[in-house]
Amino acid sequence: MTILVTGATGNVGRNVVEQLVRRGADVRALVRDPSKGEFPGSVSVVQGDLLDVDSLRSAFTGVSTLFLLNGVVADEYTQALIALNLAREAKIERIVYLSVIHSDVYVNVPHFAGKYGVERMIEQMGLSATILRPAYFMDNDVTIKDIIGSYGIYPMPIGNKGLAMIDARDVGEIAAIELIRREQSSTPLPLNRINLVGPDTLTGAGAAAIWTDVLGHQIAYPGDDTAGFEQNLRAFMPSWMALDMRLMAERFQMDGMVPDAGDVDRLTNLLGRPLRSYRDYAAQIAA
Repeated sequence: MTILVTGATGNVGRNVVEQLVRRGADVRALVRDPSKGEFPGSVSVVQGDLLDVDSLRSAFTGVSTLFLLNGVVADEYTQALIALNLAREAKIERIVYLSVIHSDVYVNVPHFAGKYGVERMIEQMGLSATILRPAYFMDNDVTIKDIIGSYGIYPMPIGNKGLAMIDARDVGEIAAIELIRREQSSTPLPLNRINLVGPDTLTGAGAAAIWTDVLGHQIAYPGDDTAGFEQNLRAFMPSWMALDMRLMAERFQMDGMVPDAGDVDRLTNLLGRPLRSYRDYAAQIAA
């Protein structure tokens, strides 16, 4: 029986593939460009696109379990709905979908609202799935490491409500555990949702304080300027995406990404070890 991983060359997808291979699973990786992925020899690599119906139908042949990850792109919602409809057509009854925490709260943020729409489809169509809802990825901060070190500021306008940041390696391992659990079940398992969070809930000032300790010199949190954040992002991403990120930051400040009671304990028990901390991640990328 085969587990198909979409988004297999991305940060989370690569970790999912690695963790599945470690557990002896039969893994198929769906990629747009096979030359960009370096996978273990046991992984079957298929070329395809989530908007290419024929390539998806081919990729889904013989698949028993699907890991569905959609990147933040303009047609993310359409991609996900097409993939799930074709998975249903192929009689794939075991699905793990990567959504986002508080998708039902951040209702005006395009990529959150899209993921919530996908969750509704999964529920309304009666699909057997685990919906993983990760908080903010620590790994996003590798892109600002040089700014932190050179300018002495933590520039992400995350506010003071707190984000329970999670390491993508933990996301990948939890996803693999859920995929294997569903794959090995004799019957399709009922729908469930799991919040994926880190062990600490960090504010902007708290993240800056960690970087101060890690780097050994003062790092400040300059505040919550989301308009400036959007303008900075437009230098290297499309305007629609920069606005999406600004709206997300505004919801960080308004609502935070705070775990529900029991989330951290549930994940710690699932992994059989502590969740990776932001302090350790910062120290790792600083080195």
